[in-house]
Amino acid sequence: MNSAPAPESTHPASELESGSAVSNKGRILAWAAWDWGSAAFNAVMTTFVFTVYLTSKAFGGEDEASAVLGSALAVAGAAIALLAPVTGQRSDSGGRRKLWLGVNTGAVALLTGLCFFVFPRPEFLLLGVTLIALGNVFFEFAGVNYNAMLAQISTPANIGKVSGFGWAAGYLGGIVALLIVLQLFVQPSIEWFGASTQDSLNIRLVAVFSALWFLVFAVPVMFAVPEVPKARQARLGFFASYALLARRIRAIYRTSPHTIFFLLASAIFRDGLAAVFTFGGIIAAGTFGFDLKQVIFFAIFGNVVAAAGALMGGFLDDRIGPKTVIIGSLIGLLVAGSALLALGNGKYSFLGMDWSGSMTFWVFGLFLCLFVGPAQSSSRAYLARLTPHGESGELFGLYATTGRAVSFLAPALFTLCITVATPFVAPGEAQRWGILGIMVVLLAGLLVMLPVKSPGNTDIAVVPAA
Repeated sequence: MNSAPAPESTHPASELESGSAVSNKGRILAWAAWDWGSAAFNAVMTTFVFTVYLTSKAFGGEDEASAVLGSALAVAGAAIALLAPVTGQRSDSGGRRKLWLGVNTGAVALLTGLCFFVFPRPEFLLLGVTLIALGNVFFEFAGVNYNAMLAQISTPANIGKVSGFGWAAGYLGGIVALLIVLQLFVQPSIEWFGASTQDSLNIRLVAVFSALWFLVFAVPVMFAVPEVPKARQARLGFFASYALLARRIRAIYRTSPHTIFFLLASAIFRDGLAAVFTFGGIIAAGTFGFDLKQVIFFAIFGNVVAAAGALMGGFLDDRIGPKTVIIGSLIGLLVAGSALLALGNGKYSFLGMDWSGSMTFWVFGLFLCLFVGPAQSSSRAYLARLTPHGESGELFGLYATTGRAVSFLAPALFTLCITVATPFVAPGEAQRWGILGIMVVLLAGLLVMLPVKSPGNTDIAVVPAA
């Protein structure tokens, strides 16, 4: 993914522009390996296997358990919103971006492994959702430093492709992880103790597998990508960091207001994107009647489609710009989500062909997967183009904060729509209406994104020192 230097700019240099003019393929591969490994938490634990297990009848039923999970994730989002930008700022100034990536990744792996102790009984629901929620907190902290590394390993000419490659690696890693989970734990090809379904041992061992998977593939980036230089500034206390953060936000708004506008717009639509994956497997099982095996098969095909979408989106990002890719992706997501909500699990006749609820989810669920990757990848690449030199961690911390400051929206609206619908529909049918809450968030994000300028028309912010 080598590239030539970008033309000189008249505005202050971003961290991306002031970096190397040629990208190193080894560093890109090592960086993307973290995304590959992270799929064990995203795809296996949070989306398609463990949360499906947590919202099963063993924990009290789909509707009640889904509402508890949504509430726990909303609380986790509040914690991320309060802490993420300062953790990013301090890793920048201390020259510890890579260190904190490792520490937070280790915390995610530990919390994931502890899910082994979540037995299939209602009294263990709170433990399960707490571990998943805390895992999301530390995963987001790790993601702040991981995303900030994008400017270290790419160039202005290939940042879209590199970002898309990272997302694609995550999706493909999810496929491999899910196939292993399917063959060893869910529908084992061989008889071994991990295949036992007594007390859901097979599913609880999936948590141990996921923890080890993430740790192994997180190792390469710790050796291949160099640490950022330590900034020469006074050491700040924790609360003083918030005062500095406030001054820098004001400075960014004065010198590059559309950076702030983008952070706000992306906060909304990224919450909707996260909800698509968080609740996708749950909806497949609870609303469309998929069993765990079917959910995993859908996840495998969905990740193939999502990886293709991320690669295609990265290619388009470097040619037509990230804003166009984001808007097109959000429109595609709204079309697919609206079809899922309208058709539900009903049976229809279309052009003489029987159309089942299962077919509805396969067709429009895969359509959703196609557009999630480009929206995520181009959002990351958009902000990386605008990060001031030496400030990537802090700005991606703000990226996490603004996202998580409203991260209660999709889970809360998902839960609210289920709660409102429950008295008016048959038992087990209310979950479908949670889709409406997710679509509202995506639509709001699209509308707020429309007036935001593209990175090429936005100045790099000038921020004050400590």
